[in-house]
Amino acid sequence: MTLPNEQTESTPIVIPRRLDPEDAHMALQKLQDILKRQEVVESLTHRQYEDDDRSNLLESLVHRQHEAEIKAIINDLHPADIAFILESLPVDERQAVWSLVSAEHDADVLLEIDDWARESLIQSMDHHDLIAATGTMDADEIADLAPDLPPEVIAEVQKGLTDAERAQLLEAMGYPEDTVGAIMDFEMVRVREDVTLEVVLRYLRRLGELPDHTDQIFVVDRTDKLQGTLKLTTLLVSEPEQLVSDVMVTDYLTLNPLDSDAEAAGAFERYDLVSAPVTDDQGRLIGRVTIAEVVDVIQEDSQEQALSRAGLQEEDIFAPVLDALRNRAPWLLINLATAATASLVASRFEDTVSHIVILAFLMSIVAGIGGNSGNQTMTMIIRALAVGRVSAKNTIQLVKRELTVTFLVGACGSLVAAGFAWAISGSLPIALVMMGAMIANMLIGAALGVLIPILRDRFGKDPAVGSSVLLTFATDSLGFFVFLGLATLFLI
Repeated sequence: MTLPNEQTESTPIVIPRRLDPEDAHMALQKLQDILKRQEVVESLTHRQYEDDDRSNLLESLVHRQHEAEIKAIINDLHPADIAFILESLPVDERQAVWSLVSAEHDADVLLEIDDWARESLIQSMDHHDLIAATGTMDADEIADLAPDLPPEVIAEVQKGLTDAERAQLLEAMGYPEDTVGAIMDFEMVRVREDVTLEVVLRYLRRLGELPDHTDQIFVVDRTDKLQGTLKLTTLLVSEPEQLVSDVMVTDYLTLNPLDSDAEAAGAFERYDLVSAPVTDDQGRLIGRVTIAEVVDVIQEDSQEQALSRAGLQEEDIFAPVLDALRNRAPWLLINLATAATASLVASRFEDTVSHIVILAFLMSIVAGIGGNSGNQTMTMIIRALAVGRVSAKNTIQLVKRELTVTFLVGACGSLVAAGFAWAISGSLPIALVMMGAMIANMLIGAALGVLIPILRDRFGKDPAVGSSVLLTFATDSLGFFVFLGLATLFLI
């Protein structure tokens, strides 16, 4: 006889699997080893066997063995980890591994993977697989994938939706990218204010499962106008006989579907939100935004800003060379033009440099320090613009502050630079010119670090796009001009 809680020898001990990003890195290394091994075996097989039949048979056996190993590895991972692995493989290998991913993961992986890699996965899927994957998604999830899906697939998927889901899909697809409407979720719980908490609890039990990230229930009237919110914590600790209207919160944040998703993310950060209702112009509840979507927005914005500062757009690192060329060439050509301008400025002071050769070595320091100073300022300003802390009224104040900070930092740093210039040249006048040029160029970099992103934002342009290229152009050209100009005036 065995007690209920007693373990027998034949009863396996189940160890729950924990999520760990390191698992995905280890799995990626194993997959890369298998793919490399498969490539080597295929190459050796073709060399060793001249008989095509024997070669094909051996190659087929090895290929099936490797496929089994890959399936065992990849299908034991979380969809987000599978997406990470697929993003880390060249296009051909990505599509080969993707074909071995279990169909039950298809929908989740397509939603998790970055846009630039998703396109290659969809291209490798046939019509029926795409319909099967998207057919299990909610309307808002289908809307996220719609730009990458063939029109015939979207039309086929719509046939399987209810009228309400079809209306939600068309509504979500109608909102511009980077707006709240494009990321909002239609799954939420609504209740009326004139029912008791006991009625609400019975209703929730009948649902069986709550939508993800449900921290509050939305209280609406008969026309779906939002009246308030009922927090789950309040529902659990309050007396069941109380009415919803007695405990609901009427001081809450609402979003409009046309609001910027970045502004929504800022609101979530400021108020520590898990979810927020989305209402139309008439106050009717049409959706909600959850912390899951907000985290994605924050991550995407961060990646876009990092790329934009170098004048780049997001690209598949394994994409064909021509695709990468189209992405990178424009701003590199602009950078080439700016570098040529800086060289032209330096060439105007050929006589000065020929008389004092040491200036050619020192002027790169002046240009580099000015660029670094400006980049520090510009990074702070772009971040402040992103969270809405910069306006027309405080622009002048920001410029004055940055100039003051930069002057104080430059004064200290220029003493070190002047000491270095004096040590290698043995000339006090050269050291003083170095000191003055360095402070001047740092001030130029700081001023432009404030003005470039603010002016681009004022004219409706992304303040981060190419900003570092423009700043480098100014600090290099003006840095050379100031340094060599002062040298011409005081040393020649």
